[in-house]
Amino acid sequence: MSDKKVRVRFAPSPTGPLHIGGVRTALYNYLFAKQHGGDMLLRIEDTDSQRFVPGAEDYIIESLNWLGIKIDEGVGVGGPFGPYRQSERRDIYKKYVNQLLEAGKAYIAFDTPAELEARRSDVANFQYDASTRMSMRNSLSLSKEEVDALIAQGEQYVVRFRIEPNEDVVVNDVIRGEVTINSSILDDKVLYKSADELPTYHLANIVDDHLMEITHVIRGEEWLPSAPLHVLLYRAFEWTAPEFAHLPLLLKPDGNGKLSKRDGDRLGFPVFPLEWTDPKTGAISSGYRESGYLPEAVINFLALLGWNPGTDQEILSMDDLIHQFSLERCSKSGAKFDYEKGKWFNHKYIQMKSDAELARMFMPVLAEHGIHASEEKVEKVVALVKERVNFVKELWDQGSFFFVAPQLYDEKTVKKRWKAESPEQMAELAGVLESITDFTPHNTEEIVKAWIAEKEYHLGNIMNAFRLAIVGEPKGPHMFDIITVIGKAETIARLKRAIETI
Repeated sequence: MSDKKVRVRFAPSPTGPLHIGGVRTALYNYLFAKQHGGDMLLRIEDTDSQRFVPGAEDYIIESLNWLGIKIDEGVGVGGPFGPYRQSERRDIYKKYVNQLLEAGKAYIAFDTPAELEARRSDVANFQYDASTRMSMRNSLSLSKEEVDALIAQGEQYVVRFRIEPNEDVVVNDVIRGEVTINSSILDDKVLYKSADELPTYHLANIVDDHLMEITHVIRGEEWLPSAPLHVLLYRAFEWTAPEFAHLPLLLKPDGNGKLSKRDGDRLGFPVFPLEWTDPKTGAISSGYRESGYLPEAVINFLALLGWNPGTDQEILSMDDLIHQFSLERCSKSGAKFDYEKGKWFNHKYIQMKSDAELARMFMPVLAEHGIHASEEKVEKVVALVKERVNFVKELWDQGSFFFVAPQLYDEKTVKKRWKAESPEQMAELAGVLESITDFTPHNTEEIVKAWIAEKEYHLGNIMNAFRLAIVGEPKGPHMFDIITVIGKAETIARLKRAIETI
C-alpha cells in the first residue's frame, strides 16, 4: 500500500431503497478506511435522471446513520472536493469529455435508438466497436462539416469511448488477483449524452474518483465487468488507477442466484435496512430497524457474509471489526444470506444489553398495549424473560401476563392440569400466600413447598394448576419469580378468579 492517505467512497444511486448488499459494501469500505486511518466519502451518483426516486438520498443517509457507518466527507457532510452529487458536477465532466475528444480517444455518435435497434436485428450479437463503428453515423465515419452541421441543427448525440481491439487489459484486484480481459470483447461505451448534458456512470465515476483522490475502489462483484473499461479510461487520461476490490455477491438463502427483494418477501425477512414506502405505488417494504433488529447485530451479521476473521469468534463489535478486517480475507465466491443467523445475532446482542436498557426499549411496546408500568417492574420482567427472545417486541409475547391477568385459560392445559381437587387446593394456597410477609422468591418457595409436603399433595399437580391460574397457559419463568413481580395482592386475586372461572 502506498504512503497516500487511504480514501474510499460509497457511491450509491438514488433509484430506490438501499439494498442490504449495498449496506455491506458501505460497511466494508468503512472498516477498511478506519483500519488504515483513512476517510470514507459518500457520493451520490444521480446522472441517470430517468431512474431518480425522490426520498432515496435521505433514506441512504438515514440508513448509514442508524447503522453507525460514519461518513467523513461528502453528501450531508461537505468537504473540499464538492459538490458530491454528480448531477451538480456537469460542467466538470464536460471538460474531460472534450479532453478525450481532442485526443482522439472518444468520438461523437449520432445513431438514433431506432437505428441501433435495426442493426441489432440485422447483425447477430451486434457490438458498437472497431469492427462496426465505420458503418455507423459518427464523427469517425462522417466529415467534420457533416458533424458540425448535425450539431448545429440540434441533433442529439452521444460521446463514445474509442476502444482499440485485441489488447490485453489487466485489472489488479485485491480479492481476485490479476484479471485479464481482451479489449475485443468490449464495446465503445457511451460516456456522455447531449440530451441531458450528463455523463454516464463510467465517465463520471472515473473523473470523480480521480479528482476526489480515491485510493481504493471497493464495490460489488457486479461491477467487475466494468473494471477493464475503467482501467482503459484511467490510461486514456494518463492517471494512476486506484486499487480495486470486487466483493462477492450476497446469494439467495435457498437455491442459486443473487439475493433479491422477492426472496425476502417469500421467506419473510427484510432486504432493506429501513422500512421503505414506494413514492409511486405506496407499497411498503419491511426494514431491519422496524422489524426489531439492533444496528450492531445487523453490522456483525453482514460483516461475516463474505469475510471471516480467521478465528472462531462470531460476536464482533464495530471496533473489533475495524481492528480485524482485511480485504485479503474476503471470499471470492458468493455468500448465502442466512437470515436465521441474522436472528441469532440479534438474540445475542439483546442478551448483552443491560436490563435497564432493554426496559427502556420495551416501554414503547408496552405503551402500544396500553400498559404503563414503573421502570423498576419492567426491568424485573425483562431480566426474567429476555433469554427467550430474538426481538424486543417478543418480550410482550413472553411476559404480557406480568402486566395483564389472563382472561382465558388454555383449554388443553385445563383438561390436563386442572384436577377435580384443584379449586380447593388453590383456595388453600391463596390462604398460605396471604399469611407470608416476606414475599421474596426464595422465602415464598420454601413456605409453599413445606405446605405441599405437610399436606402430602402432589407437587407437580399443585404447581401446574398454580401456573395455569396465574399465567393462563403453561409458559413463563419460575413461578415464585413471577408472583414476586406481580405482588401478593394480584397473585391472590388471580387465584380466586381462576377458582371461579375454571
